[in-house]
Amino acid sequence: MAQSADAGAQSAHGVLLVRPARFGYNSETAASNRFQRPAQWPDSAERARSEFDTLAAAIEAAGVSVCVVDDSSEPFKPDAVFPNNWVSFHRDGTIVLYPMQAPNRRAERRMEIVAAVEQRLRFVRRRLIDLSGHEMDGRMLEGTGSLVLDHVRRVAYACGSARTEASLVREWSALMNYQPLLFIARGAAGAPIYHTNVMLSIGSRWAVVCAEAIDAADRARVLEQLAASGREIIEIPMAAMAAFAANILELRGRDGCGGEHSVLALSTQARSALQDSGFGAWDRLSASVDRVVAAAIPTIESVGGGSVRCMLAEVPRGLA
Repeated sequence: MAQSADAGAQSAHGVLLVRPARFGYNSETAASNRFQRPAQWPDSAERARSEFDTLAAAIEAAGVSVCVVDDSSEPFKPDAVFPNNWVSFHRDGTIVLYPMQAPNRRAERRMEIVAAVEQRLRFVRRRLIDLSGHEMDGRMLEGTGSLVLDHVRRVAYACGSARTEASLVREWSALMNYQPLLFIARGAAGAPIYHTNVMLSIGSRWAVVCAEAIDAADRARVLEQLAASGREIIEIPMAAMAAFAANILELRGRDGCGGEHSVLALSTQARSALQDSGFGAWDRLSASVDRVVAAAIPTIESVGGGSVRCMLAEVPRGLA
């Protein structure tokens, strides 16, 4: 497939993954995350580590640079497997640290993890923006869970929730030179969707969106902005969103000869939901990427309430 000239700007060549030490159901996040369920398995922590290892190996085998860091066993951090909520890395050398709603998630912010990324993936830090202090004022912005970024057109999409404060979206956008696009989105039961990245994902050639989740007053504005990017717009129903069909991520891989290709990372549940959602959603999406990495992560999805995209903090190549 011919590559888009903007593919390298939209999709990262590397990812950070944090291997969970004490994965489990987080009662502190349950009120806002309607996707998570109490553990059905007594060995859910072991299951989660096995699912994690399979995904990390598959992404690396697809030619993406991978930095795996083990979580520390103390303090208890049941959601450490989702690092994209507390840190983001950007092509201009900026690293951003984010305010987290659940107190037991704030310990996930560990500068030794940032240092590992800098060393192993050769990310050169030029600026550190620490927004975590807003936690004390009750203002939250949970990284690229809250923000879905069009890096080419520099638009930051964000649906408001207890974990995504509108004023912080605007502050982040001003600091990073993005245009904020704020909207309201709700799940089937009418509750605000906790993170934007469960209902919207943007690749270099495509965008997957659950349009019916967006409030009627905002829907046309969001869809018009997505369409203006020239990407293939793939709408999915609410049921597919509930199966994490939008919690997916495009990355960049390299083959043995140095050639580059796009890699779509998602769960097997998400792939099945896309295949079953109608309107040729899966055929259109899979035709827009070069390779697909689909991993079965049912424990992480059910108990943690997040899927593959939540597990990946992108690490782009820095500018020279």
